[in-house]
Amino acid sequence: MSETPAALVTGGSRGIGRAICLALGRMGWNVAVNYARRVDAAEEVVAAIEAAGASAAALQGDIADASDRERMIQQAIDRFGRLDLLVNNAAMGSPNRTDVLELSGDDWDAVFATNLKGPFFLSQLAARRMIKLIGAGKMRGGKIINISSISAYAASTNRAEYCMAKAALHMMTQVFALRLAEERIQVFEVSPGVIRTDMTAGVAEKYGAMIDAGLTPIRRWGEPEDIAAAVEAIVSDRFPFSTGQRFDVDGGFHIRSF
Repeated sequence: MSETPAALVTGGSRGIGRAICLALGRMGWNVAVNYARRVDAAEEVVAAIEAAGASAAALQGDIADASDRERMIQQAIDRFGRLDLLVNNAAMGSPNRTDVLELSGDDWDAVFATNLKGPFFLSQLAARRMIKLIGAGKMRGGKIINISSISAYAASTNRAEYCMAKAALHMMTQVFALRLAEERIQVFEVSPGVIRTDMTAGVAEKYGAMIDAGLTPIRRWGEPEDIAAAVEAIVSDRFPFSTGQRFDVDGGFHIRSF
């Protein structure tokens, strides 16, 4: 049985997920890099992790699909012998940015399947396996980290389904943290602000102007590495008496002022 901790990071081939995978690799973790379509991008991340001296594997799978979720968990454990960390990072934006009065059921279903149902049931599967591994003495404990968004509490009328799914992810963190504390599994939420990724590329000019005008107290774009740094701090066991916390990585956007 490997003594090296292992993680599964969903949406690990690009953006925030990629930065998290690379940070874990630099820490010496073995990493299962989940991707939906871009195998080339996932393999680039795997190669970078292996160059850092750790082991990695690219795992294709759609987190909205039940059979894919089960397969990914099993493949990660088969490959590394353990699963110390699940990072629920994969998500999709609002498909059409439709006004709340015109939002379709299809768009609602697609976003909730990927941004809430997928992470919920993947966490359920991971937690069950973590409990068994901990009970068998193969791990001391486990962690689940949910990557949410400032959209969980900052409403957008043309992205209602996205905002609502992210808001529910916050409560999901609380529910799992409460249930799993006795199992030696900590659950955390990392809430990114405006981060420079391909998901924000289409509105870069708009957001850039808002940041310059004072949208956030720290007047710069967030970078994927900012989110990865928060994950790195959590998995370094610097918060042994904590669970259920939300870590805001948003340049201070969450601060209310007048």
